[in-house]
Amino acid sequence: MPTAREALLRSALAALTELPWSAIRMVDVAAGAGVSRQTLYNEFGGKDGLARALTRHETDRYLRGVERLLGERAAAADRLVAVAEWTVGEARARPLLRALLTGCWGEWFPAPPAVRETTAAPAVPAQRRADAGPPGTADLVALVRDRSAAALRQDQRNPGRRDPGRGDPGGRDPGGRDPGRRDSGGRDQSRGDPGRRDPDQRGHGQRAYDRDELLYRCELAVRLALAHLIAPGAESVGPLVRTAVTAPLRVPPRAPLSAPSPRAGAR
Repeated sequence: MPTAREALLRSALAALTELPWSAIRMVDVAAGAGVSRQTLYNEFGGKDGLARALTRHETDRYLRGVERLLGERAAAADRLVAVAEWTVGEARARPLLRALLTGCWGEWFPAPPAVRETTAAPAVPAQRRADAGPPGTADLVALVRDRSAAALRQDQRNPGRRDPGRGDPGGRDPGGRDPGRRDSGGRDQSRGDPGRRDPDQRGHGQRAYDRDELLYRCELAVRLALAHLIAPGAESVGPLVRTAVTAPLRVPPRAPLSAPSPRAGAR
């Protein structure tokens, strides 16, 4: 059975499908949840607090979905494609999530105002977290990028989780070697090349390159999804992302497209 807070959030989201935020009354949200208006104010503090809680709710729901897809037993490229396609589909169906991902707020649901410095901290812990504000668009990109890279790095440490023949963003086998470089005796020539050693045997510079490349490809996948959301093309986003995360890089990336923000890192 949902808590009063959960019921109120569902009631507010349902109201948003029919009315703009400015036309929604707190008494109607409370009635839709089957609780008193005082309960609503106890939970959220007011309409602005409810708006911040709604954006936090949508953010958390989205990130849980991303983690679910990243946790599937599939090739790296398949999971990045799945996250991109799911992001586009969910954002199209959920206008509030679309606004969070793109930063394109409107009259239907304007960006929730920040908490004033003179406002007392709410007694409800969930509301204190909501009042801290949801991550901005750049923060969300960084969060999805970092979680994607962490999930794929886990595969590199545990090669049995993935299919080494498909969708490795680095284009390597589980040992990190080029499978085509072997001598006539079947020995792996790559062990004699410092640039092609196993991940655990490489120098610090080469490990940093692998990390940056992975971060770059993970961020590129989510940015392509957001670009497709804002300006849909004739082709679906899946093939575009698959090409982006598997094509060889002409120049090794030295850093991801955008550095993680302090807010994103704190989360």
